[in-house]
Amino acid sequence: MFIIKLRKIISLEYLIAFLVTVFFYWHFEFSLLYFALLLLLPDITMLGYIVNTKVGALFYNIGHSLALPAILLIIGFVTVSSPLLMASIIWLAHIFLDRALGYGLKYDEAFTKTHLQQIA
Repeated sequence: MFIIKLRKIISLEYLIAFLVTVFFYWHFEFSLLYFALLLLLPDITMLGYIVNTKVGALFYNIGHSLALPAILLIIGFVTVSSPLLMASIIWLAHIFLDRALGYGLKYDEAFTKTHLQQIA
């Protein structure tokens, strides 16, 4: 019972983080069409699973780690690069939405085994 409530709290936190990214995206007046079109782009990293689960998990985790888009966000702010800011916010929004839905970083045993939960 405690684990179920904890998962709901974690999902709610990631949902709030997703909404924060949407707010900043809107605040910078970036194209909502680009947001809609590019939101699922990081899922292209799942193509690594064509090779095997180890390569798939590696590619997926690179594309779904917060580190790279956070670094790009900082670079975008420092260089005042609108395209970089836009891309990094969309990338972060994707990760936060995935995690709100329970899709976490993958273990290399199976696509369904994540750091957040076992996906049914």
